[in-house]
Formats: sequence, structure tokens, C-alpha cells
Amino acid sequence: MKLSRPISWFLLAFGVWSWFIWITFVKNLWNDASGLAFDDAGDPTGYFWVHLLLAVTSFLLGTAIGVIGLRGLRALRRADDEK
Repeated sequence: MKLSRPISWFLLAFGVWSWFIWITFVKNLWNDASGLAFDDAGDPTGYFWVHLLLAVTSFLLGTAIGVIGLRGLRALRRADDEK
């Protein structure tokens, strides 16, 4: 299967965007002072664990999607070099 250049760039951009957004989210989650992420004793709540799991899953999926886009761009570059 061959990816087009726009699709490859989109996938790579999606991977980078996913990392940017979720790193920001985890920082905000970690510094949460509203009482949602940590209880009064400072222990993580269910809200914290669920959202941390979402962030880790998004990191993994964003990385996989970004790698697919990068591999698509590299394949297109190799094909252009062979011409």
C-alpha cells in the first residue's frame, strides 16, 4: 500500500499534535488543584487514573500514526530518488 504525500503529512502532523496536546493535558492533570485528580490526602483519584490511561493510550496511538506517516514520506522520497 502506498500513501500519498498529503496523507503522509497529515498522519505525521496528527502524531505530533497528539503528543503536544496530551503532554499539556498530563501536566495540567498533574498540577490539578480542583480536587478532581487528587483527594484531600494527595492520593490520586479514579479521575486521575482514567485520564492518565487515556493520555498513555493517545501517546501510543499518536506515535504509531506518526510513524506510519513518516514511513510514508520516506517511501515517497525513495521513489522520487529512483526516478
